[in-house]
Amino acid sequence: MIQAALAHAFKADSGRVLAALIAQFRDFDLAEEALQDAIIEAARTWPRDGTPSNTSAWLLAVARRRALDRMRKFARAKDEAVLQNLGLLAEDQPEDEATQEIPDERLRLIFTCCHPALAEEAQVALTLRTLCGLSAREIAQAFLVPHATMNQRLTRAKAKISNAGIPYRVPEGPEIEARLAAVLSVIYLIFNAGYAPRNPVLSAEALRLCEVVHQLQPLPETAGLWALMSLHMARDPARLDADNTLISLKDQNRALWDHPAIARAKTRLLHALAQSRPGPYQIQAAISALHCEAESWATTDWAQINALYGALYRLSPTPVVALNHAVAEAHAGEPKEALTKLGELQMALEGYQPFHAARAELLAQCGKIPAARLEYKHVISLTIAPEERAFLLKKLSELP
Repeated sequence: MIQAALAHAFKADSGRVLAALIAQFRDFDLAEEALQDAIIEAARTWPRDGTPSNTSAWLLAVARRRALDRMRKFARAKDEAVLQNLGLLAEDQPEDEATQEIPDERLRLIFTCCHPALAEEAQVALTLRTLCGLSAREIAQAFLVPHATMNQRLTRAKAKISNAGIPYRVPEGPEIEARLAAVLSVIYLIFNAGYAPRNPVLSAEALRLCEVVHQLQPLPETAGLWALMSLHMARDPARLDADNTLISLKDQNRALWDHPAIARAKTRLLHALAQSRPGPYQIQAAISALHCEAESWATTDWAQINALYGALYRLSPTPVVALNHAVAEAHAGEPKEALTKLGELQMALEGYQPFHAARAELLAQCGKIPAARLEYKHVISLTIAPEERAFLLKKLSELP
């Protein structure tokens, strides 16, 4: 029972407690080590004394004391300035630490981890480490890189924040929405890293992070991303068959979808769209909502989806959006025109696996079977996820 309470406290409170520690001490490593000390202390004392009523405040109080102990240990005795500052930090604590209200510093931590001065892979790793509480080994496994590589990535990111003087703050005024795009991009990268290879821990953490950002800074695009990920997750129960082979959206059993989750996502999306500040995530969520509303593949409103992809391309004119627009156009009844458009995108998307998967399917639709067979063999060679490979091999075997 105590172990379950400790696990829940760590899962629910670690991001908030760590953010509060970093806000006070401005040292990622010190904050992480102090929090780990507090968790070890909890595992030792909670079975004996019982679970505290305010677990997050208890962890923060103990972690603060451990951080100060570590700072004293490494401070030189003759350095009076350091010792004086430590004394002030120790005095600047409420009398009843275990019942205090913890200020929520997670938004500042998110913007610090996703600062544009950091490389994208470092932003993702640091966000998962500090706000989601995943270990370097867990993050390395999720992104298929060696543990040592991920450790180095995290170490460099923390050093960059310290050495470059990256501010620990939420941007103000117009800057917040500009920087918010980087934050949402990192969250969506985390989600996709879990959704594609079926790592539900990452997908759930991305959804939780987005909820935190929306609670602390409610903006339409944040709601749009939350709705988009929620709609994807709602279809998750129908994605695999008994043999662990991917099932295409066309062939999924829609009765298995999480329809209450779909309704919640649509409600938040409609509220966001009503603010008349459309963005890419809101439009993508609207496209996903149309898929979720259709009773079958045949009754899907492809004309509306095609129009929405046109609007998305005007906001975000990237080759990937153009690819999805062409696929929607094919489903709307124009596969030959769509195949021509894919030919125009080949140079830009040559190494992009979904491009070749879409091209193989369109070639088959247009009756170009030998070319489709070659394209399926090529896309299979680019595919790592076993369930997706099984799906593509099945599609290849079904060619006439």
